[in-house]
Amino acid sequence: MRVILDTNVILSAIFFGGIPGRILNAYRDGEITIVLSPEILEEYRITAAQLAQKFDMEYEALLEWIAIHSEMISSRELAEPVCADPDDDKFIACALASDAKIICSGDKYLLNVNGYQGIEVLKPRPFVDKYL
Repeated sequence: MRVILDTNVILSAIFFGGIPGRILNAYRDGEITIVLSPEILEEYRITAAQLAQKFDMEYEALLEWIAIHSEMISSRELAEPVCADPDDDKFIACALASDAKIICSGDKYLLNVNGYQGIEVLKPRPFVDKYL
């Protein structure tokens, strides 16, 4: 199963574990494939660096491993905004370009566009309950 993980999910998994950590473990175990774009990876890196300073934690090796073992695609900017927060459109663009039908996110703006062009947007717990 191919899934796009929003920044809040991937970084919660790396820094805090919990349900997002279970999703990352499913990725490690080959149950899911993470699909991402260079723009998403860049957001992961910037936000992880900010969290690492706050929590004094290492993240680079794990994020690099994710980058190497994920399905990297090129996506185009959307013709018009889909999300109320245009910065979240990169996740929709990635889903459309890759034909991935699932985005796992806790972001309210992404959750509000659930169903857009057949893309399912789920919070981590419902994603785990439904797919893992």
